[in-house]
Amino acid sequence: MTQDMRTFLAAHGDALWELPAGLARRHELTALQHALDARGEFPILLARATRDASGAANPIPVVTNLTASRVLTARALGLDDHRKSAEWFARRSAGGIEPRIVGRAEAPVQSVVLEGEGADLRRIPALTQHDLEPGPYLTAAHATTFDPDTGIDNTAIQRCWVQGPRRMTWFPYPATHNMRNLRKFWARGEPCPVAFWIGHHPAVLLGTQAKLRYPESHWRAAGGVLGESLRLVPSITHGERILVPADAEIVIEGWAPREAFAADGPFGEYTGYLGPQVPAPLCEVSCITMRGDALYHDYGSGLTDMLVPDNMAMEGKLFELVKAVAPSLVNVHVPTAGRRFHAWLQLDEPARGEARDAIVAALAYRRTKWVVAVDGDVDLFSADSREWALATRVQWSRDAILIDDLSGSALDPSLPRGAVTAAKMGVDATLPPAPRAGAPRAVPPVATVPPDASARAGALRARADGAGWPRA
Repeated sequence: MTQDMRTFLAAHGDALWELPAGLARRHELTALQHALDARGEFPILLARATRDASGAANPIPVVTNLTASRVLTARALGLDDHRKSAEWFARRSAGGIEPRIVGRAEAPVQSVVLEGEGADLRRIPALTQHDLEPGPYLTAAHATTFDPDTGIDNTAIQRCWVQGPRRMTWFPYPATHNMRNLRKFWARGEPCPVAFWIGHHPAVLLGTQAKLRYPESHWRAAGGVLGESLRLVPSITHGERILVPADAEIVIEGWAPREAFAADGPFGEYTGYLGPQVPAPLCEVSCITMRGDALYHDYGSGLTDMLVPDNMAMEGKLFELVKAVAPSLVNVHVPTAGRRFHAWLQLDEPARGEARDAIVAALAYRRTKWVVAVDGDVDLFSADSREWALATRVQWSRDAILIDDLSGSALDPSLPRGAVTAAKMGVDATLPPAPRAGAPRAVPPVATVPPDASARAGALRARADGAGWPRA
């Protein structure tokens, strides 16, 4: 059976909250996500008949918080343990599976085709998420372009502000592959062809966020992560030049006219801050296709819903980069609390200097600004365990690494205006290596209790639960 967003929702109905009909698309749904994030609760949310500012209801249901749960997102990849995703993702996205092209008759996303004046963006229930944002944005639109020199595709999630029935901005960040493709078309004096697809199985959403070379197709990577060939169909406007997922929910096709910009933003970014107003390319919509009973997928921008999938993809990329220079690497974690700036590396008895090699390799990745290396006995996914390692295994004058003028994220709000590079820091929180092969590491023993005492304590706790003893 072909995997798509619907098969995922059907398999995880116990995690789905169907909300009362008629919620407002302006702020109300996003406010609920903020409240759930604050409580550490991450259900999938389904909202029907959402209403615009005038009170008019839209028949297309909104699905959001789809990937807010790291546990549920890992299950979408076929993993029972979300803590084991970094190496798995690196291997599966690099291996890849070739896509399969199907005809329009086999493509649910082309069941409804709207062209000309019928291609009206107001049919789509886009949300206005945060205060001070200028209007409704597509937040889960996967922008697909191609390199005009090679024909190789690229896909990335990039925001679009819906400004009118057939006009929206499109903001590919300056360092992205989509921006390179756009600039190449403009240099030829041509508009850039683009298609935005919305809604699919979470494994596809993660696979298309794999960090690849340029130019390199995301379709193989997405198939590798999904575990089967991704079904693609030629777009209506661009034909085989731009293929789109046949099992997506909605596709918006169009052109970015040469050197046509409009003010875009402010907008709530993954940093948790509103990004400033920026000039963004315009997109003129030529066609909208969708399923007959389409669902609209929205990411809560700056919330766990958006951070989890891209952070997991980033863990896979860092695993690939660091493993090449540090064979003792066993795991990588990019916690949502650090947005996409903090990374933790776990190494199993690294050789002298290997932890520092690993840190420097990770800091070379554009998004990271703080990287910590720890030993195998530290739980990467426990903030308490990570803090323990920092508190008890680090001397700052010996173990801190500060490097200036590395490439960084343009969205980092701590960067001075106009800065093009960033200062980054690494911390070696690993224990000293053994003085010679086969010798023990010179460290104090961790305070523990004997196994038989632990077993008796567990039995006592079980008796207490049965007796209704307080757990406070």
